[in-house]
Amino acid sequence: MSAVAHKSKKMEKQFINPWQWQNSRSYVQAVEVKHPERILYCSGQAAVNADGESSTGDMKTQLIQAIQNLEQVIREAGYECQGIVRLNIYTTSSAELFSCFDVFQDWIGKHGIRQASTLLEVKGLFETLKIELEATVVK
Repeated sequence: MSAVAHKSKKMEKQFINPWQWQNSRSYVQAVEVKHPERILYCSGQAAVNADGESSTGDMKTQLIQAIQNLEQVIREAGYECQGIVRLNIYTTSSAELFSCFDVFQDWIGKHGIRQASTLLEVKGLFETLKIELEATVVK
């Protein structure tokens, strides 16, 4: 019996954007992923420190911590931020979030992330939290 080499197909991402207006808002309308090797579903990451204490900081401080926590989860799982294909944002105040949205946009640009996103303003998050980021990552 001879061995047959199995060549796996390389992952491909296709971005679907029927319009252009979303480009300035740092997301795409849809992402199709073909042949992913692995998929990581991340729980919502917020401004919680290593001891499990929720931040009492302002929106910008909490956004930075939530991004750092999300990056740490992604790295420790062996993935890269560029592989984020879905990012849901939960916030207690869209107005506060948009006042520091440049932090989010800079992070998206730094990693070359092109993700489908949903932004939801919610009545409350756990304890004193103002922002939570939930991601799906592929490789």
